[in-house]
Amino acid sequence: MVEWNIKGKVAKHRISTLGLMTIALIILFFLSFLLGRYPITPYEVMMAFASKLFLIQVPPSQVQDTIIFQIRLPRILAAMLIGASLSIAGASFQGLFQNPLVSPDKLGVSAGAGFGAAMAILFSASLFMIQASAFFWGLLAVGLTYFISRSFKGTSMLTLVLCGIAIASLFTALLSLVKFVADPNDQLQTIVFWIMGSLSSVNNQDVVIMGIPIIIGTIILLAIRWRLNILAMGEEEAHTMGINIKKLQAIIIVCCSVITAASVSMCGIIGWVGLVMPHVARMIVGPDHKILLPASIIMGAIFLLLIDDIARTMTTVEIPLGILTAIIGAPFFLYLLMKSKEVWS
Repeated sequence: MVEWNIKGKVAKHRISTLGLMTIALIILFFLSFLLGRYPITPYEVMMAFASKLFLIQVPPSQVQDTIIFQIRLPRILAAMLIGASLSIAGASFQGLFQNPLVSPDKLGVSAGAGFGAAMAILFSASLFMIQASAFFWGLLAVGLTYFISRSFKGTSMLTLVLCGIAIASLFTALLSLVKFVADPNDQLQTIVFWIMGSLSSVNNQDVVIMGIPIIIGTIILLAIRWRLNILAMGEEEAHTMGINIKKLQAIIIVCCSVITAASVSMCGIIGWVGLVMPHVARMIVGPDHKILLPASIIMGAIFLLLIDDIARTMTTVEIPLGILTAIIGAPFFLYLLMKSKEVWS
């Protein structure tokens, strides 16, 4: 009876924590509309949304409508979507591989997507084709990693990770080759800026197209998040509980790869989010994946939205997101390394 009361209090505490995190995300979502070179007041933002929801009959001016709904809204939604997806992919991979240092790009998806985007830029393709090429090559890199690892006798998670490192190195070398032959006055600058990550060119169409695979993959991961707890008990324990280990591993790898490839194709390579944010969520709500994955989603969305707000307001020239996430993520990563013995051993 006492144990049930303790579990009930813990569950209520975690739910209230998730509620507070959600409120923080909503507040940051609203404040992000107020940031930028063109000043927008909170009243104007509320009236603009009320007009879109048919609550009032006074539409915003053409300039306000363009800035709020064509420029800032897709950028804010993209930042939340990408931060959430990279974070849940990182949390899922860390649970699957039982390794706190695994990130969503471990199987080569980011390197493959970077190469695909660079190739499209080299051939002067449109923005849509650049995104499509990045998405395709990102998934191809993960596919190569998976099928090459399956050719080894006694395939294990370690073999998969080692193959991922090799494939990522291969595509990184190919990316360097593309940069070497690119026009230094035009194409090379575009490739370098894209690789460092930016949301400056994201529009509503990008959010819808790339949001679909991200949302589907995220929903599947949330639906099977309790099985990650069973994997943590060991394969023999999972077998006795009727879990098909190979099938579950394949589902998690496919979902994480698809949502990571979609994220990278929309905004470039943004590191550290998928590695660091799951740890922050774990510190707040604990290691139970049933609550950890939703918390990782919220923390990832908050983090990348905050980073994007800083990137577009700190200086007159926009700072690439990858630079800011590395500046913040690297020191925190070192802190985790120092604390890892206490948390994971």
